[in-house]
Amino acid sequence: MNINLIAAVGKNYEIGYKNELVCPIKEDLIFFKNVTIYHTVLMGKNTYLSIGRPLPNRVNIVLTHSVIEDVITYKSKEDFFKDYENTLEDVFIIGGESIYNEFINDADNIYLTEIDKSFKADTFFPTFDKSKYKKEVLSNLKDNDINYKHVLYRRLKWVSL
Repeated sequence: MNINLIAAVGKNYEIGYKNELVCPIKEDLIFFKNVTIYHTVLMGKNTYLSIGRPLPNRVNIVLTHSVIEDVITYKSKEDFFKDYENTLEDVFIIGGESIYNEFINDADNIYLTEIDKSFKADTFFPTFDKSKYKKEVLSNLKDNDINYKHVLYRRLKWVSL
């Protein structure tokens, strides 16, 4: 299984405020859809509630102790890993803050939309050791007055001989 984190972040790694994205950019939402479609997405309960429905054309997994219809639920990361760790699937972690924190050290790839602006926020993406990743800028874009770029951080794989 490949663990991929995907998020849009402000200059200070802000991701949300009052259970909403800090800066929903239409073209970025299209990017999110194109990257995650036909894959598995994993999220926390609050992220699921903020979306309001399962994302179409994706396997939707929610980490929660609640029962939620129309999605797969796991009570813990460990329970999820028991079922998925030996698969060839690409799993996309899509939020929120506590879920990103749980999976940040497992990430093979991190897709960040880096927005060149600060926002009022109550949730943040975790910091991570960028020296362990190869950075690839996928695009530089502008939406009205906001500059942003799609960046892919690929974990460096070390081969010992």
